[in-house]
Amino acid sequence: MLIKRKRGWELPESAATPEAVVLGRRKGLALGAGAIAALASDGAQAQSALPDLPAMRNPRYPGVRALTPERDATTFNNYYEFGTDKGISRVAQRMPLSPWTLKVEGMVAQPMEFDVDDLRRRLPLEERVYRLRCVEAWGMTVPWTGFPLSALLALVQPQPAAKYVVFETARLPAVMPGLRQSWYPWPYTEGCTIEEARNELSFMAVGLYGKHVPQQNGGPIRVLFPWKYGFKSGKSFSRIILTDQRPVSFWERIQGQEYGFWANVNPEVPHPRWSQATERLLGSNERVPTQLFNGYGEFVAGLYTALSQERLWT
Repeated sequence: MLIKRKRGWELPESAATPEAVVLGRRKGLALGAGAIAALASDGAQAQSALPDLPAMRNPRYPGVRALTPERDATTFNNYYEFGTDKGISRVAQRMPLSPWTLKVEGMVAQPMEFDVDDLRRRLPLEERVYRLRCVEAWGMTVPWTGFPLSALLALVQPQPAAKYVVFETARLPAVMPGLRQSWYPWPYTEGCTIEEARNELSFMAVGLYGKHVPQQNGGPIRVLFPWKYGFKSGKSFSRIILTDQRPVSFWERIQGQEYGFWANVNPEVPHPRWSQATERLLGSNERVPTQLFNGYGEFVAGLYTALSQERLWT
């Protein structure tokens, strides 16, 4: 007799927000080009009314928590290129989302340069509800639209010797006032192993809440590693490099004693200045226990079984 053991993170399908509610309520919000230009000129609104980007939700990746209200997820943001406080969403509206070019180069058989609009059309899009756990001990659960990172890598064909994937955020001084803080090691750079990049959870997001990813959340394209602390998920990147050298990422370069290369979520390993045992959920402000690998251990724990000598956490 087959006995199904319910995994600790699972909730019944009835607990998920219906796709029609998430997508349908946003019909008709697109603005004309004149309104968008006005918004970009003065940053007066916290969010752009971005056009819809519908996609079918993949049931393999349920969020298992209530969705974070869209307003909370899009107005509470870490993005140092626009400022060091959480309220950067207005300033970020000045950054254009199109046209946007993404280069993929380094140790690949086919270096390529993509227009992100074309990339959206070229690769099949799906929606995944992912939890994001910030190293600052807050979390959110949101629906992302995009495609697996492995699908992008397949287009450029990594060379056998490539061991790491590096993500580099765009530098746009005219619209990113934070770049004036010259003591930071710009550009923002993050990285992962090629095995992590090929894991099914690693996701290139071009949409959020059924619309294009807004600037403050890392539009027009960002990467997601939901089992890692959020700073690993690079935003608004313009370049991806495959290499055989382990990169030193932005926060690792600044405070290596606090932020490491791996940055896998572990509630039992505290940050040097605070506990990681619990997290505060945006929207409800409920405090809940933090889960190992942010609850995604069944997908990723096998990546680290042979790395007992590595410091796998922050």
